[in-house]
Amino acid sequence: MLQLPGAYDSRAREGKRLTPDSVQHINIKIFVKDPSAIRLSDAIGVFHEWIRQSVCPEMLIDVADYEHVHDGPGILLIAHEANYSLDNREGRLGLLYNRKTALDGTFQGRLAQAHKAALAACDRLEQEAPFKGKLAFDRKSIEFSVNDRLLAPNTDETWQALRPELEKHFAGAKLERSGEPRDLFRVLIGNQD
Repeated sequence: MLQLPGAYDSRAREGKRLTPDSVQHINIKIFVKDPSAIRLSDAIGVFHEWIRQSVCPEMLIDVADYEHVHDGPGILLIAHEANYSLDNREGRLGLLYNRKTALDGTFQGRLAQAHKAALAACDRLEQEAPFKGKLAFDRKSIEFSVNDRLLAPNTDETWQALRPELEKHFAGAKLERSGEPRDLFRVLIGNQD
């Protein structure tokens, strides 16, 4: 039987050692306080206007509507370097910043860039006409993930490697690893109880 190397096959990871500074493709999702307060489809026009006005530092390209997919990716603003979306995966609506291209520097620098980009998009969305007074993000309810299952599988090894860096960036916040081994490496970040 032919077996291709995969994320759980140590042969596939040969030559790729996980260190915090080797991690690219950082995702930050900031959750919405009350998803019922908005119509997701309103983001389509808003995102098209963002493209026309070049409001983000990335090269904005297109908008994709996945609202019809239950607990899916929602409405995407596609850029060359990253995607922004009002993402509804696992039934939790939030602004997702998904970095696609590599950035120079350290893990801390890349994490700060992704977090700052997500916060800026949240600030801007809350002020857009269809959402003003309705859409509110909980900036203390965040999901961090790495969109690279080969380099950073959802394992204890990845958790041990990245936990100190996440504790440094999100100082004082509660960190909880989330998901199953087949999922992206994810950490929920919130207030200490």
